[in-house]
Amino acid sequence: MQNKQSFSKQALNLDPAREVEKICGGLRELLAHQLKRRGLVVGLSGGIDSSVTAALAVRALGPERVLGLLMPERHSAEDTLHLSGTVARHLGIETIQEDISDILEAVGCYRRYQEAIRPLIPEYGNDWRSKIVISSAMDGRGFSLFYLVVQGPDGIELKKRLSAVTYLEIVAATNFKQRTRKMLEYYHADRLHYAVAGTPNRLEYDQGFFVKLGDGAADVKPIAHLYKSQVYQIAEYLRLPADIRNRPPTTDTYSLPQGQDEFYFSLPYQLMDLCLYGKNHAVAAGEVAIAAGLTEEQVANVYSDIDVKRSTTRYLHLPPLLIEKVTEIAV
Repeated sequence: MQNKQSFSKQALNLDPAREVEKICGGLRELLAHQLKRRGLVVGLSGGIDSSVTAALAVRALGPERVLGLLMPERHSAEDTLHLSGTVARHLGIETIQEDISDILEAVGCYRRYQEAIRPLIPEYGNDWRSKIVISSAMDGRGFSLFYLVVQGPDGIELKKRLSAVTYLEIVAATNFKQRTRKMLEYYHADRLHYAVAGTPNRLEYDQGFFVKLGDGAADVKPIAHLYKSQVYQIAEYLRLPADIRNRPPTTDTYSLPQGQDEFYFSLPYQLMDLCLYGKNHAVAAGEVAIAAGLTEEQVANVYSDIDVKRSTTRYLHLPPLLIEKVTEIAV
């Protein structure tokens, strides 16, 4: 356990040069001896995680063995393609753009999404925008409440509390997006004899902030052991474009702008990182509170929420379950 004097925000500081060398060496080893693939496919969103993952892949393998996929759809943020293209040009990698709107339309993603909302907002249609927000984990309630925020054509916003059924229907519809993107990543990986690189950081991986068989699917996840704050440190060390390093984390899933903190984590990533680090290293809530500028009760509530999310999202981490053990074939 860390003592009161030693715990601070600096606990998340790392040696970027050493970390980059370790990750790149690990990528080369895994591709050559376990995955046995020629290169890596990375889905680029314009966010910090996918940009750092692509940069590490380039550092490990060279730009000629990394493919960046740009996969916008009708609800993507306006700057997604610009930022994705910026990082790709900066890294010198080949990119392919796959607009997934038609695929999503064909499987009924947008229709199912609207049908889930209309019991609450009967007039909701294509000219409306929306997002889901979550109640704060620091209120001590012990469970989360979800709300739908919609914006009509007139610009006026409404906020409605979601039932569990409606929430699940909305999320199920939006999950088509992550699963469609992953399908295309594996298509290109198959044709090139590449592997697929996942982009979750430690906060997302630990807390189940991913879609099973969607953005949660990958052959290798190079930054899953890094806290979000550390991913930004790596981005600074690798000198990624300032627009990438300064972009706040978003979900880029809903038609209204949405930060990860309002959808899932309740706190900005800097504070969530401190709380998760404290939880992982058995640091008392009071000590984390001092470093984070929160109250001890607030940190205790976040600690509890971390446990709840680990429990409720364990399913996402599980491989397919077997009724009877099947002996693995030795290679």
